[in-house]
Amino acid sequence: MCQECGCSQPGPYQVGDRKIDAHTHTLPDGTVITHSHHDHGPSHAHGHEHHHHGHAHHILNLNTGILNANDRAAEQNRGAFKALNLLVLNVVSSPGAGKTTLLTKTLNELKGRLRCAVIVGDLATDNDAARLRTTGAPVVQIATGTLCHLEAGMVAEAVKQLDLRALDLLIIENVGNLVCPASFDLGEAVRVVLHSVTEGEDKPLKYPPMFHSADVVGVTKTDMATAADFDRELALKNIRQASPRAKIFEFSARTGDGIQAWCAYLVALKTAGR
Repeated sequence: MCQECGCSQPGPYQVGDRKIDAHTHTLPDGTVITHSHHDHGPSHAHGHEHHHHGHAHHILNLNTGILNANDRAAEQNRGAFKALNLLVLNVVSSPGAGKTTLLTKTLNELKGRLRCAVIVGDLATDNDAARLRTTGAPVVQIATGTLCHLEAGMVAEAVKQLDLRALDLLIIENVGNLVCPASFDLGEAVRVVLHSVTEGEDKPLKYPPMFHSADVVGVTKTDMATAADFDRELALKNIRQASPRAKIFEFSARTGDGIQAWCAYLVALKTAGR
């Protein structure tokens, strides 16, 4: 799978106008971490099957270097964010689940209540970043190149382009993917997983690591539920099974349903110093 999506051979990524070596990250405290290669840990292991003289041999590569380095960078990020009393969200979903539309609505609703900024991750283009900038919020684009997820070191580079002391809420819009981002802590306080009604009811059961890691699960595009023949009760049952500790929101960014409750939740988190 990682050979298909390009994870195993990362090239340079871009933060704004700056190109950065994918194998070197500078942490908030100035520490430079260099990776000689991009290995995933056991939760993201590569399976290889070799046939020799009629026998099948299964070999798993269980290198954990990249995840250990990422966890270290994530803790550095988290410490820096907490020191600034900055609430940070990591928003993940499959492509097309409505992340950017929801965040645009969220940023507009929070004007005058929380000072917000966004980091956007995509393999290429700054289309989502351009849409989010229409809200007036500062936005930093990370073009990951071949990587199907954001890493903590990338976030550390991106926040250098923001005045974090002038913010209350930092939203990280991760690359559209329900697999790889589950393994990569970015230093966020809250992980938000979005699930669109157009994806059916079984996504939480198909991608359990991502949904199990969620602090919040948001059911999006609820205005399309009837057209999609969406079984709401079954979907909620599956979400609760995969994400027993997660808070669940249902909203339509198109109609505005559920947006006020979602934004009130974010304001309450910030007030509580989460």
